[in-house]
Amino acid sequence: MKKKPVKIIDVLSHVMLPKMEILSEGEKEKVFKKYSIDESQLPIMLSTDPAAVALKASVGDVIKVTRKEETGECVGYRIVREK
Repeated sequence: MKKKPVKIIDVLSHVMLPKMEILSEGEKEKVFKKYSIDESQLPIMLSTDPAAVALKASVGDVIKVTRKEETGECVGYRIVREK
């Protein structure tokens, strides 16, 4: 029995997925200072999330999520964690 070839999908280019990027350490500190928060206050993105895998994000990385909406852009942040 032949196995079907696995289709590789670039999840980052999907039309429904917002723009995502990994912040540098400096950018991360600026976000924490601007909003007076720390890592424990950010929503979590699991390291196994397809977007985190595609970005090659590591545990502890902060992901900037930029959504385009009718009223403009909405920016949010997620921290990558293990399960």
